Amino acid sequence: MTGMHALHMVIGLGLMTVLVLLTRRGRFTPSYYTPVELGGLYWHFVDIVWVFLFPLLYLIDRSS
Repeated sequence: MTGMHALHMVIGLGLMTVLVLLTRRGRFTPSYYTPVELGGLYWHFVDIVWVFLFPLLYLIDRSS
């Protein structure tokens, strides 16, 4: 699970890098920003999955 999260995080970092480069080139305007919004949704989805996954895998005592 941690490896899958790391893979999705690396993909998200690549996506954010591409979005930053496209933004610097002026590809997005106030009327066209859908890729930025979708990138943000993806990044926050990966984040919220980790918020639930971390306690499930590492904080809950499963020895009993």
